[in-house]
Amino acid sequence: MVSAEQSKVVLVVEDEPQILMILADYLSELGYTVLQAPSSLEAFRILAGRPRLDLLITDFRLPDDVSGVMIAEPALKLRPDLKVLFISGYPAEIIDTGSPLLGKVPLLTKPFSLERLHLQVQKLLGA
Repeated sequence: MVSAEQSKVVLVVEDEPQILMILADYLSELGYTVLQAPSSLEAFRILAGRPRLDLLITDFRLPDDVSGVMIAEPALKLRPDLKVLFISGYPAEIIDTGSPLLGKVPLLTKPFSLERLHLQVQKLLGA
């Protein structure tokens, strides 16, 4: 029998290679299928081509003047059931965007514990 975690697909968007590796390894160890995107371009490529995705975890501040909000908003238009979690060392920047996602999408402020990440992921995915 497949656990709830094993049936869930998570896309992690993070431009810092060490953080991306830590998050991906940790979520994989918990049983999630993890897709990794080190850039917004890769994130958009995965979002466009992946038939199933349950959760998008995205850093807010990414290279090329692209923000996590700029990835999440169109992703939610394509996939209204997609859950989103922002991670950022600069939470005020997310608030400054005035995005309609504010208040709907949780934010973990870096640095955060892996346990805190796990609890937030479980909450979002209903596990």
